[in-house]
Amino acid sequence: MDDNDIILQSSERLISEAKKLNIIVSTAESCTGGMLASFLTSIPGSSAVFDIGFITYSNSSKIDLLNVNPNTIDSFGAVSDKTAREMALGAVKNSKANLAVAITGVAGPGGGTKVNPVGTVHIATSNSNNIINSRKFIIKDKGRDYIRKMASLEAINMLSLSIR
Repeated sequence: MDDNDIILQSSERLISEAKKLNIIVSTAESCTGGMLASFLTSIPGSSAVFDIGFITYSNSSKIDLLNVNPNTIDSFGAVSDKTAREMALGAVKNSKANLAVAITGVAGPGGGTKVNPVGTVHIATSNSNNIINSRKFIIKDKGRDYIRKMASLEAINMLSLSIR
């Protein structure tokens, strides 16, 4: 079983659980560039629970589409827990979802720093009551595609935990 199979199985479980509980999901993605939404929407019937995916790769799109405070990006950086949290809140607020997940990170191969080396990913979930869970992951640098896939899988896992 390869990475894609594992991610698709996790996506299928998430979609099934969300359907049972009438949960509508949205995503806000930066370093994954829509990969998470692609995995989720590859599941037949996902349209019953998936509302919208925001691909906010630039800082200005995070600000304009997800209401991330410009001061947050200036003070903490685009790759930070605070930015991920604001992205998740914005994804719920600007959609019909009652659960959202946000991903921001450094997929590489360049762009890493001492503070945020390649493979650093922040993921946050938010529900319509603004309850937020967030985690920082350091995904071993096995290449850009691997980092993006593993970030997507971790986001699916966090969504699954949020609906239980």
